Amino acid sequence: MNSSFETLDYIVFASYALLILSIGLWVSRNKTGKQKSAEDYFLASKSLPWWAIGASLIAANISAEQFIGMSGSGYKVGLAIASYEWMAAITLLIVGKFFLPIFIEKGIYTIPGFVEKRYSTQLKTILAVFWISLYVFVNIASVMYLGALALETILGIPMLYSIIGLSLFTAAYSLYGGLSAVAWTDVVQVVFLIFGGLVTTYLALDIVSGGEGVWAGMEKLYTEVPDRFVMILESDHAEYSNLPGIAVLVGGLWVANLYYWGFNQYIIQRTLAAKSLRESQKGIIMAAVLKLIIPIIVVVPGIAAYVMTTDVDMMNGLGELGHQNVPTMESADKAYPWLLQFLPTGLKGLAFAALCAAIVSSLASMLNSTSTIFTMDIYKPYINKNADDKSMVKFGRISAALALVIGAIMAPLLGGIDQAFQFIQEYTGVVSPGILAVFLLGLFFKKSTNKAAIVGVLSSIPIAMYFKVGSKGWIDNLLFVDIPFLHQMGITTLLTMLVITVFSLIQLKGADDEKGIEISTETFKTSTGFTVGAFAVMICVVCIILELI
Repeated sequence: MNSSFETLDYIVFASYALLILSIGLWVSRNKTGKQKSAEDYFLASKSLPWWAIGASLIAANISAEQFIGMSGSGYKVGLAIASYEWMAAITLLIVGKFFLPIFIEKGIYTIPGFVEKRYSTQLKTILAVFWISLYVFVNIASVMYLGALALETILGIPMLYSIIGLSLFTAAYSLYGGLSAVAWTDVVQVVFLIFGGLVTTYLALDIVSGGEGVWAGMEKLYTEVPDRFVMILESDHAEYSNLPGIAVLVGGLWVANLYYWGFNQYIIQRTLAAKSLRESQKGIIMAAVLKLIIPIIVVVPGIAAYVMTTDVDMMNGLGELGHQNVPTMESADKAYPWLLQFLPTGLKGLAFAALCAAIVSSLASMLNSTSTIFTMDIYKPYINKNADDKSMVKFGRISAALALVIGAIMAPLLGGIDQAFQFIQEYTGVVSPGILAVFLLGLFFKKSTNKAAIVGVLSSIPIAMYFKVGSKGWIDNLLFVDIPFLHQMGITTLLTMLVITVFSLIQLKGADDEKGIEISTETFKTSTGFTVGAFAVMICVVCIILELI
């Protein structure tokens, strides 16, 4: 164990763990005389209030890939990586106004379920397999790996034991209770996550300033590394291939964000569990507001760590502890765990609880959504067509446990990856353009047909791989192009949409598809509160962008 962790830190962390387990098990209990139904388990009985939805959205989203991966990118690149967060705030508003009204009106459990209603069972199954594979082999595995890396760096717990510990803790409160347990514990998790994260940022800046406070720390960061406070990177920047200039505002980053927030089961599932559309939209506004401050929690500490490690006098002042597990450009993902060593006793335990809250809440969300898709879109239609609520809930728990085991086996194989946040974005980007194209045209293009959508989503993979092969330089560059992966995603999406449109027009000769969605201005009407909140968020994002470009 790391000697910098003291008794009070263990007490604080143990209190957090006991609180989460207690809430999860309390919510998970079966009500007297009532058997848990599929709607209870997978959609929390459609009873979530707006504040639970907003908190759960952020808790599901912010995980080790942000605390560890994005902080590592902050160490290496700076605030440019925060484009993902600030543009996500705008994306959430788009989802709340234009996507959710249609999803909730259709009464769907899963995103593949919407595909079935709009296109066909065949396409639904194809996409369900895509999502399950992506969640298990990329998302769950990477969150486990990054979480275990943090435990190993901070407490010295070997990675294998860390993975087992995270798996058991997540399973203890989430597998039995389903989305209710996940969402209601997320309300507590997000308090730890935000408050603990802000404490880490505050103390990191205070250390950087030599004890003169947060503003002095921010001024020192800006003075010493002004290149870390630029949002639009120039083409000669070492990280341009990951964050290609203006594309973070008007290019492929929209593909990543629209896919993630609009058509990603483990995110959208909590909005589908709302009491009503209005309640869901209020939760969206809350999440968008919280998104504005996330870079302060996860990116600024990475920049502070960079300044600390490059200042010889400061490193000497930090003593022996400062020279343990020092992050470098080659191991940027160690930046956040390394910083936690310097927090005072008690607060170190709180910050570590925040990190664990981020990890286990995301893991729980991913597991619940994986089991939801597996149960509703694979098990019920293909394995047990006559499955009742009891058998679906039972299989949901089994499939979640299986996904957890596979993710735990895969996690150690990700060792040695630098900037894991970028790794996740890049590999998700192979699948997301085709899925986004299918959904956007399915929602807003009534002529889009099932056959065209299948051709489009299947063709999107070789299109994406064509660009990916070229970017890795595996084949002669005369045959392949070498462009940043955000450009790859943008171009793949546009080409896939073109394929679907052309095939649809050829098939129907200009007529509308029989499953095309009828929409009107009434569909997208929102409350005054949503409109005011949306404009406030947009103004904040514009001001941030103008300051950093």
